[in-house]
Amino acid sequence: MCNLYRLDAAAHAIAHLFDADQGSDPWPGDYVAPGKFAPVIVSGKERKRMVPRLWGVPPPPNVPQSRFITNVRNLESPFWIGTLRHTEFRCLVPVTSFMEWGGAKGSRKQHWFALPSQPVFAFAGIWRDSEIASFAFLTCDPNGLTKAANPKAMPVILRPEDHDRWLTADWKDAQALVQPYDEGEMITRVLG
Repeated sequence: MCNLYRLDAAAHAIAHLFDADQGSDPWPGDYVAPGKFAPVIVSGKERKRMVPRLWGVPPPPNVPQSRFITNVRNLESPFWIGTLRHTEFRCLVPVTSFMEWGGAKGSRKQHWFALPSQPVFAFAGIWRDSEIASFAFLTCDPNGLTKAANPKAMPVILRPEDHDRWLTADWKDAQALVQPYDEGEMITRVLG
């Protein structure tokens, strides 16, 4: 499960790349971990907007409240389905690279994944304002490259031509985007 990513681009560059209104987001570029604020792109009345949100959605009442949910895997869960079906709660999560821990227990290493053809790309995300302005992103089955580090899941990476589709399409159409990204278009770097 991806719980660390980087967004090494400043707010103005991200807003320009996603054709969004930057607003007052001061993002300088940095790493993003659960519980940290990061920019996401949401639909607006006239154009997309970039807004800062906390990574990690408060859990349902039957889950320990100390653990925020950062990844959405079960798309049929009653906790997520209402949010997923309503386009106004979908967002793009800008990313420059993401990390998965991989390797044998006791000697795990950081595996960083990026897209050379897209210095800044986007995860398919959702946002909520129930208790705090927060977001999470969707995951799917891993591709061959990411499976080496995490055999369970990888983030849903969207192609630029699918950004508007994710933000505006009916759920049946948008759900078709929830699939592994082409491993041939990705690179990995192992650290540690």
